[in-house]
Amino acid sequence: MRDTYLYAVDTRFIPILALFGLRAKTDGVTVEPDGQFLATFGWFHLATPISNVEGAHVTNDYRWWTAVGARTSWVDDGLTFGTNANAGVCVHFKEKVPSLFSRKGHSALTVTVQDVEGLVERLSG
Repeated sequence: MRDTYLYAVDTRFIPILALFGLRAKTDGVTVEPDGQFLATFGWFHLATPISNVEGAHVTNDYRWWTAVGARTSWVDDGLTFGTNANAGVCVHFKEKVPSLFSRKGHSALTVTVQDVEGLVERLSG
């Protein structure tokens, strides 16, 4: 069964999110029936087999300037697809997943989806 988790978009940030090509009605995280994990964010995406997902947990209360948009962390190799500063899910990978930002890959991805608890449960089961 295909499960889709759309982003929780804070409308105050729409002008910034438009720069990334975000499509609020279709972008988000999808877990495909064939076992593929896919996160899309406008012109950016990250895909890996669901078997590469090591775990996920809810994070919250971000600084907006570090949470909104598609960006890498200055602290580690994490990637963020963020649409609000309230809450998201940090997804950890067993093996790093490459993206347009890094060929070496990312060990984690934070996504600010509407149903944070549902995505954590889906990825934990």
